[in-house]
Amino acid sequence: MKNIVILGSTGSIGTNTLDIVAKFPDRFRVVGLTAGANEKVLEEQVRAFKPAAVALSSEEAAARLRARCRDLAVEVLSGEAGAARVAAWPDAEMVVSAIVGAAGLVPTLAAIRAGKQVALANKEPMVMAGPLMQEEARKRGVRIFPVDSEHSAIFQSMEGHRREDIRRLILTASGGPLWELSREEMRHVKPEQALRHPNWKMGAKITIDSATLMNKGLEVVEARWLFDIPASRIEVLIHRESIIHSLVEYRDGSVLAQLGLPDMRTPISYAMDYPARVPLDPPPLDLAAIGRLTFHRPDHERFPCLALGYRALEVGGTMAAALNAANEVAVAAYLKERIGFLDIPETIRRTMDAHRPREIAAVEDALEADRWAREQAEALIRGMER
Repeated sequence: MKNIVILGSTGSIGTNTLDIVAKFPDRFRVVGLTAGANEKVLEEQVRAFKPAAVALSSEEAAARLRARCRDLAVEVLSGEAGAARVAAWPDAEMVVSAIVGAAGLVPTLAAIRAGKQVALANKEPMVMAGPLMQEEARKRGVRIFPVDSEHSAIFQSMEGHRREDIRRLILTASGGPLWELSREEMRHVKPEQALRHPNWKMGAKITIDSATLMNKGLEVVEARWLFDIPASRIEVLIHRESIIHSLVEYRDGSVLAQLGLPDMRTPISYAMDYPARVPLDPPPLDLAAIGRLTFHRPDHERFPCLALGYRALEVGGTMAAALNAANEVAVAAYLKERIGFLDIPETIRRTMDAHRPREIAAVEDALEADRWAREQAEALIRGMER
């Protein structure tokens, strides 16, 4: 039985992970959970899975949870330090990192430094500080298993093959809910329209990232550090059906792909129980019923966020941390209808233009770039509101 911690247990990835734990109690046991502010759902999870420790983002929420869980043997912590402590919990063997955004960096790094294997669903830590994350993992013999469907597909397509034989990685993208719209039509898109993803059920932030293609920009950065492949050999292909999750091309011309119906439980469970595969219950993939699989090249004019991801890699250093922070601020402002849809990439671009990158020698360098970019992006947004 494997003892696991879930960082971000009340979100989409976290609840899917707990669904797997509930179906296979002989394989997995939860020893720690963390959440943002959703104390009600976290309490339900605590009562169902009996973890030893949990953490919430605020001490006020943690205090309320402590009062309601007096009858349970659970330690309730709070804040970034509390999440990092849960991530490094002594009994844990694997940490599923599913916190949305930059908030996942410190606890995920704490898990690595504590020698825990990591199932990485939260791409932002690798975007913000990929070289540092991989260096810490190498020092401690920690393996980082990708959970994003695209990176899991690449990981599976690389298994049993030599890295030096890889010609390129091809990340697929659904194109999101706005792929058919012109740039002028996008100018008037409201959040409720941008949140209607055609294939996947995800949280609001990642769904907007899919609509802008920033999700793919971030994934290019993550793939660069996860697989040690330069950006010049990482490509993106729009695949509307979301059946082929990504591909690896080898130098002999062979192309290997991983296919499956859109179901995040598949990559989550593969990371959790690698190299075994747990017997899940999705319907079989019926390619004859699907009929055809279509592909398009990305449109950088309508979706400039993808190019911004490549730009961040080209510049290097803290630029990717600034990119990510500006995106988080801009998406949050868009969801509150403070800015328009096309103002998201504009805010990110202008923040990157103003950023003076530096090398990431320690996690504090990434965190300082994150702090600066948030302030810069917020100032730009306030200017747009006038």
